[in-house]
Amino acid sequence: MGRVTERRRVIRLRDGVVSPRPDTLVAEEPLEIRLNGRPLAITMRTPGDDFALAAGFLVSEGVLGSADELANIVYCAGATEDGSNTYNVVDVKLAPGVPVPDITLERNVYTTSSCGLCGKASLDAVRTTARWRLDDTHAPIRITPETLTALPDRLRAAQRVFDRTGGLHAAALFTPEGELLDVREDVGRHNAVDKLVGRAVQQGLLPLSGAVLLVSGRASFELAQKAVMAGIPVLAAVSAPSSLAVDLADEAGLTLVGFLRGTSMNVYAGEHRLALPTAVGGA
Repeated sequence: MGRVTERRRVIRLRDGVVSPRPDTLVAEEPLEIRLNGRPLAITMRTPGDDFALAAGFLVSEGVLGSADELANIVYCAGATEDGSNTYNVVDVKLAPGVPVPDITLERNVYTTSSCGLCGKASLDAVRTTARWRLDDTHAPIRITPETLTALPDRLRAAQRVFDRTGGLHAAALFTPEGELLDVREDVGRHNAVDKLVGRAVQQGLLPLSGAVLLVSGRASFELAQKAVMAGIPVLAAVSAPSSLAVDLADEAGLTLVGFLRGTSMNVYAGEHRLALPTAVGGA
């Protein structure tokens, strides 16, 4: 199996001084995901938690929703001409009776480490495939702004590989009280979320209706989609959301927070889950 980091020789320039030195880089390798033996998608990822990544990806696609729908996940031997195992191809076997989707999906099946699935489904598709409603207005989870602002530092402290490479995104699940439940790192932010969700589905924890998802970068439509498909009611990001992510949050009832930095944040949707002080003035 590929390593999480690799060493490369670089030329370092500091204050006019040139010196060769080794540098630690985050590894990036392709992972092909097969479903019941048929190719489904290829993503560029950091090796590690590959089975969880595949399971989480299938949750976001609406294929999986519980551990009993998953028979097993294996690496495919003989993935190369010489029959060796590259550990870059996994096959997900669904449990008997679980519907297998049409693999000729209305989307591209190549994903990158930066954007996830490009040309992906519309808001209508997410609405029709989501298994859990985020409508918890009768007994919503509540999180305070003070708790939210403490989460980025807790996430950063848990990023072990980032300290060595500076080249990884991270995603973490927290309780509404700010307790860290799980954290995953990957060269792709969407992969990090898939690894979190995949570990949860393998453990029979879906829907994650009592969890807060924090991502280290921006909140794209796809990350909002993944939160909705896993039943996560709160998504927070240290950077900006996209317009389509905000539209999806409004549509699905997702609490979406962006620019979570220091003591500041922007709340784009679902403010009923935040214990906000009374607003002063108007826009």
